[in-house]
Order: sequence, then structure tokens, then C-alpha cells
Amino acid sequence: MVSKNIFASVAAAALLFPVATFASPRTLPFSYPYETMPKGVAELELHVDMSPLRALATSGKSTWVTPSVIQTEFEYGITDRLELGLYVRVVPGVSARFAQVGAISDGNAIKQRLRYRFAEAGQWPVDVSIYGEIVEGEAAVAFEAKVNLARRFGRLLLLANLWGEREYYYDGRTDWVANPTGGFSYEVTPWFHPGVEYWMRKEVSNRPNASAFMKQAQQFVGPTCMINFGRFWTSVGVYARVNDVTHTAVPGESPGPMWVRTVIGVELP
Repeated sequence: MVSKNIFASVAAAALLFPVATFASPRTLPFSYPYETMPKGVAELELHVDMSPLRALATSGKSTWVTPSVIQTEFEYGITDRLELGLYVRVVPGVSARFAQVGAISDGNAIKQRLRYRFAEAGQWPVDVSIYGEIVEGEAAVAFEAKVNLARRFGRLLLLANLWGEREYYYDGRTDWVANPTGGFSYEVTPWFHPGVEYWMRKEVSNRPNASAFMKQAQQFVGPTCMINFGRFWTSVGVYARVNDVTHTAVPGESPGPMWVRTVIGVELP
């Protein structure tokens, strides 16, 4: 009985009391928020992406595998409006028992970026911040630019990122990439924020032998959820591919029919 009363008290406190937030939590896993870290405040984020792909087993049979990408991001508020971000991206290799596996990332890399917001929340009709990034990877060097847009209507938050990249591969190939994202989340309680998010990736490339499927704009949509405990938060999205839904996956193609992203953030002392 005592344990039940304690549990009920904790649940009631979580529902009724506001969460003190100093970090910039990601209510939508793919869409960066408008907010920046306050001056002198630092946060560590861990991103994990997974997408099922077809591969060939050593037996020659086509089978499913689930490659992953792990990224660690350090964010620091240089000023109340200017934020520094430093990243390390690691792509674990798929077991040698499988061949012809498509890639869901361009490989291991380090990144540096700055994000700047122009005004305080609510001062403009739409809150705006901009973001510039340099990526030094094992396969290419890339330059990325992003405009982060936000608008809040009470507990409803709308987010969109206008996002593009220019990639220079070491083998001479070059790509233009568009990665727009958008969606909404709703603050049911200060710690529980469900939502829906859409994201797209479209490459304009001189890549030889790319299949007609991989030349398409790959589009995903799905439910999201952020749990926010103030100095610690986590955000998860499960997305289904909505372009060419009747396509039969074959070894070597990417992305798969689903994508899962988990982001965990911790404010550093």
C-alpha cells in the first residue's frame, strides 16, 4: 500500500509540476529547434539511427539486416544566441557474413557547426535561427546550411527545417542534397510531448549506376515522442517510407521501408 501511494505521489508530481529546462531538447528527432543553448551552458547528445535493409547472406540467400549510425554531439552556448556544436559520427560495420548491404550514412566523420537565433521566442511571427556546418568524413567533405523555423500556439509547437548540403567525395563525385523536415508536437504535460514528423532526402548526383529507386526523393513520416526531465531528455521517432511503398527491397539499396531515430540529451554540470 505504501509503495502504491509513493508511486501515485510521484506520478501526480510529474503531471502537475513544471519541468525546469536549461537545455534545448529535441521534441522532434530530425528537426532542430529554434532555441540555442544559454551562454555558458553545455549539453551532450547521443543520436542512434537504424533502418532495415536487404543483404546477401553467405549462403547466397537474401535476408534482412539492420545497420546503425551512432553520433555524439557536444553543444555549448557561446552567447545566449550563438551556439557551437561538435560531432563525432561512427558507423559500425555490418557482419562479414552479409554482402551487398546499402549504406544509411556516408561513414565515419567529425563535424563542426554554429547555430544563431535572431530574436527572443514570440518576437517575430515565426521564430528563426540559422545553422552552418562543415563535415570531414572518410568518404567526403560536405557543407551544410539550415534554416530552423518554429511557431508555438499554446501547447502546440510547429517546427520546420529548410536544409541543404553540398558534398564533395574523394573519388570525384559531387552531390547536392535537400533534407527538409517538419512536424508538430503537443505538450500533454511538461515532461510528455507526442508528435508527428516528416522528413525527406533527395540527392542530385553524378553517381554512376544508381537505381531508379535510389534516385527518388526518399520520404518518411511517423509518430514521435519526447520525454523531458529538464536536464535529461529523450526523443524517439519511428518513420515509414511513403514514397514507392510497393517497391520490393533488393540487396544494395538504401534506405529501407522504415527508419528509427533515438536522441538522448544530458545537460552537463
